[in-house]
Amino acid sequence: MTPRDDSASARGRWSDLDRPPLNSAALRRGLVREGSLWREVEVVQRTGSTNSDLVSRAGQGEVAEGTVLVAEEQTAARGRLDRRWTAPARSGLFFSVLLRPAEVPVARWGWLPLLTGVAVATGLSRAAGVDTALKWPNDVLVTVEGGERKAGGILAERAGDDAVVIGVGINVSLRADELPVPAAGSLALAGAVATDRDPLLRGMLRALEEWYGRWRAAGGDAGECGLQETYAAGCATLGRRVRAELPGDRALVGEAVAVDGDGRLVLATEEGVQEPVGAGDIIHLRPTGDVG
Repeated sequence: MTPRDDSASARGRWSDLDRPPLNSAALRRGLVREGSLWREVEVVQRTGSTNSDLVSRAGQGEVAEGTVLVAEEQTAARGRLDRRWTAPARSGLFFSVLLRPAEVPVARWGWLPLLTGVAVATGLSRAAGVDTALKWPNDVLVTVEGGERKAGGILAERAGDDAVVIGVGINVSLRADELPVPAAGSLALAGAVATDRDPLLRGMLRALEEWYGRWRAAGGDAGECGLQETYAAGCATLGRRVRAELPGDRALVGEAVAVDGDGRLVLATEEGVQEPVGAGDIIHLRPTGDVG
């Protein structure tokens, strides 16, 4: 879907003074500089999906590595397993970046969404002062009223043979009555000390640039660059009893004991077997076996 700027309808959406628009010029000044990964930062008022837009542009050869596309509102945002992600305009940060990790073997590109999770958690901790955790492989969790809530997600998509588009969606200022589902959360509900989206976005993108640079310099070796250890330290899934819902209607229950060198979640099953999971939906289970 092509980004749309409908000025007449936009005025109504932009009337919430508690949710000021992003300052695109200031974002470019802060991020696009000599030697930086980031080459362009574009903010659009409304689009279907920033990921879909960047994947389409990449397929037409229109964008360089380091392009960032941010939407004030998304109408057809997607998560893993084609789940929909909805939020009021300017209530969150919805953005995608284009990366071309030519120096890294394609077999190691599976670390990119996990790397992005580490960068998002790092940036939010610094800029919002809120503790976050990562649910393997791509959910960002916060604590609201003593319970885990999903405040964000990450989606990586191939864009041709040489590029990856990574999309990030973070609920920033959503109020309790605006949550799409009871299990959702936001930075505001988690007690963030700041919900100004400009510094939050800059913080996440600077952390992403730092971690991407380390990973790329190590040829994608997550152990060598410290990514594997850092991800494990912030992963709420490790040490938990989980159910992995796998392709082909298969399910696997066990304790999540490690994230291996390929970014796969390793489960220790009741049969005494350690089985790596590379793709699937992970559900945290309470000790009683109830879904958590």
